[in-house]
Amino acid sequence: MFVILFMALIKTDRARLMEKQIAIVTAASLSLLLTATFIPSAQAAEASRPEPTGQELAFDNRKGNCLACHAMPGEPKAVTNTNIAPPLIGMAARFPDRKNLYAQIWDATRANPDTAMPPFGKNRILTDAEINKVVDYVYGL
Repeated sequence: MFVILFMALIKTDRARLMEKQIAIVTAASLSLLLTATFIPSAQAAEASRPEPTGQELAFDNRKGNCLACHAMPGEPKAVTNTNIAPPLIGMAARFPDRKNLYAQIWDATRANPDTAMPPFGKNRILTDAEINKVVDYVYGL
């Protein structure tokens, strides 16, 4: 009788162990399936999003955020009441060499160590390609 009870306990422990192993394998398989399903669709959604324009980068408060400090009198879409920094107008005349405007946006502290303008390139707020887009946009103002 004792042997029969002992054998039943061993089988029960083995069954529990097997159930745990099956649960772990099932959870891992489900995790892999979900990962394989959702990551590519998220990447595809991001890849299908169009690249932002220079104006969009300049107006975006998570990127250029130019309107936080600069007025743009020649741009009807630029609605701001700020006068913290010089207005962005006649930029080609103010920066005849486009490289100087790029350098100003990349790191304004080089020209003026006391400036409040963030170093967008140096601090990786904007990539080089994004700075070039902003320069192209601002240069036309």
